[in-house]
Amino acid sequence: MQIILLSGGSGSRLWPLSNDARSKQFLRLLPVEGSEERESMVQRVVRQIREARLDAPVTVATAVTQQDSIISQLGNDVNIVTEPSRRDTFPAICLASEYLAKVKNCPEDEVVVVMPCDPYTEEGYFNTIYEMRKCVEENVADLILMGILPTYPSAKYGYVVPGNPLGEKVLKVARFTEKPDVPTAEKLIEEGAFWNGGVFAFRLGYLTKIAEKYVDYPTFEEIREHYSDFPKISFDYQVAEKAASVAVVPFKGNWRDLGTWNTLTDELRHHTYGNVTVDGTGVNTHIINELDIPVMCIGTENLVVAASPDGILVSEKSRSEDIKRFADTLKRRPMYEERRWGFYKVIDYIQFSDKFCALTKQLTLNPGCSISYQEHSCRDEVWTFIDGEGELVLDDVRQPVKRGDTIRILKGQRHALRAITSLTFIEVQSGTELVETDIRRFPYSWEES
Repeated sequence: MQIILLSGGSGSRLWPLSNDARSKQFLRLLPVEGSEERESMVQRVVRQIREARLDAPVTVATAVTQQDSIISQLGNDVNIVTEPSRRDTFPAICLASEYLAKVKNCPEDEVVVVMPCDPYTEEGYFNTIYEMRKCVEENVADLILMGILPTYPSAKYGYVVPGNPLGEKVLKVARFTEKPDVPTAEKLIEEGAFWNGGVFAFRLGYLTKIAEKYVDYPTFEEIREHYSDFPKISFDYQVAEKAASVAVVPFKGNWRDLGTWNTLTDELRHHTYGNVTVDGTGVNTHIINELDIPVMCIGTENLVVAASPDGILVSEKSRSEDIKRFADTLKRRPMYEERRWGFYKVIDYIQFSDKFCALTKQLTLNPGCSISYQEHSCRDEVWTFIDGEGELVLDDVRQPVKRGDTIRILKGQRHALRAITSLTFIEVQSGTELVETDIRRFPYSWEES
């Protein structure tokens, strides 16, 4: 069996901690049972997959902007397939399936399970995935879905109406209803309908044959180059609702979508995180502060207060579903990003009257990690090292760097950096165009003397 995790999202529902580069599934806020450590949603799901002993390699289908976060949080424990552009779940699943077929050489009859990377759930969820696998192996249907027992009539989810039993734990799908209004949802629940949990199981060949109707090339690289030829549509609309042979396996355990601050804070162990001062009279208020400056809350009730380099949020918990509508109007670059080598946060940005700009970042490289050998066309940089030790390469000349050192890097100069210990430095970019795309990379081997 192979598992495909879908990792997408624009990162605005949990603003300001989430952004386009750090969607909600990467926020390390969830408590780890039996420990004071915290983990992200994607870390939790992968851990649960391993603990359930599903014995399946995991492939994450994601946007290019999220690749570094996945590597940073999951390391080499998963395969990664990046979409050249965001085109919804159908093309994402097609691309990941073609990767399994053409890069991993999985056979056509291999069972594939597709699931979201961020459900907050329990062991029974993964036992249900095992049942779905058995249904595919026993040819109960071409496509098997997980149906989640609804806990209330919600307009946020699609519904699966079951038909006749096809086995002890599986039912034929009678029809789908996509995100109905609440009165319709109430009637569907009375009919025994399930929430569509976005979990699908099928044989690999079933999906690759569908994919090849739109993009048919002999290599995975060619398929990825023609990714835009796939229709921009959800897997539910394009495959599940058109399938001639489709069944559902119910899951009746605990399942939550931690998609808003209101639902996420219900699962947090503590009410305050970071540099926070409270007077002890507040009621049901959660404060998460990623900034160095203090946040003080006195007498607050039923609020979520979140502060990050991207901004500061103060919201009634009951209104947290409205955050996305307002956050989507804020067209700013991400001010914090997690990368495979560590992380950075933007400290300051200024543009002068003559269009000259200056951008200041604080970056931290993890021990043993490195920034690629690169050059910039539009900016100069000044690096001031404030903690740790490392090695710098500047136009092929290698030198040690440590706290107190300052290096100037001009346009066109090739440079790379490796951390020996945890290495923190301040980077000041200056020029007329300061964008993340102003980078050209070159091969470099740190092993060479």
